[in-house]
Amino acid sequence: MNIGLILVITFFTLHVIFKGQELTEIIRDLRMAEPFWIAVGIVTALLFVSGESVIIHYMLRVLNQKISFLKCLKYSFVGFFFSYITPSSTGGQPVQMYHMKKDKINIGYSTLIMLLITIAYKAVLVLMGLGFLIFNSDVVVKYATDMKWLIVLGFALNLSFIAALILIFLKPIWARALGIKVVGLLTKIRILKRRNKEKYTEKLIGICDTYAMGADYIKKNLSVVFKVFLLTAVQRLLLFSVTWIVYRAYGLEGTRYIDIITIQIMIAVAVEMLPLPGAVGISEGCFLLAFTEIFGIGLVKPAMLISRGLTFYLVLFVGGFVTLADRIISLKKEKRN
Repeated sequence: MNIGLILVITFFTLHVIFKGQELTEIIRDLRMAEPFWIAVGIVTALLFVSGESVIIHYMLRVLNQKISFLKCLKYSFVGFFFSYITPSSTGGQPVQMYHMKKDKINIGYSTLIMLLITIAYKAVLVLMGLGFLIFNSDVVVKYATDMKWLIVLGFALNLSFIAALILIFLKPIWARALGIKVVGLLTKIRILKRRNKEKYTEKLIGICDTYAMGADYIKKNLSVVFKVFLLTAVQRLLLFSVTWIVYRAYGLEGTRYIDIITIQIMIAVAVEMLPLPGAVGISEGCFLLAFTEIFGIGLVKPAMLISRGLTFYLVLFVGGFVTLADRIISLKKEKRN
């Protein structure tokens, strides 16, 4: 259903964007991009996913779990596939933990690893966003003014998420009590079903306990956490660099690498927490708003297609292929056994 929703939103988004343009024109504009730079973009997008594999492999080694890097690569591609097809990227990590469980990794270890990755992924984005917003504010004002309210909303949602994590870390009992009250309020006003109140409460208590365990580990292993944050920053930069690679693919010059990175970070802040699978539709719209002046009116649409194709649809396709291949191999093993 989520894949179907992505396809429908993508179809209507492209229909609106390319309305009045012939398919031959679109193909001609796409073919203007240099193949060498497109190949660099493909490698960069796949390295972005592999960056998470490096973090998972590193964490498993720290926890004395002997798992091959190839399996960690599988966890990452499967995780990104499910993250991209679920609202606010909520589906990836449970599936990754399921696959780790199948490989006999303790559920406590996999939970801790996914927890650290989540915290680092969100915190690095916010830190990058605030840093570039402060030190490159003129570029944000020049190119991203049209989506300022989305950026403000994005910062608010991300900071709220991080604030909730900090509250759970520092005051887990307070966080649990507050969460139970929120669940009670949501069921009272019928946003959540009343008959499921107990189930929601148990799930909330489980999440709080998990995060409390993670907080204890973080306090005792700050050097490990620092390395995870550093690796996550490199991973994030790989993804944000794809737009600059597309810029070079069209032989364009004049806009600095750091400026394109700044705008791409602002787009990520604006769209990542929105409840749309893969932020489809809104990401394309923000790209057109922010990059029209940089790419020019004639090239911004094909540039958007290539950039989103590399950072979203390529990862979605490869992740889907890995997920399907793994499932087929598992079924064959089960049948053989």
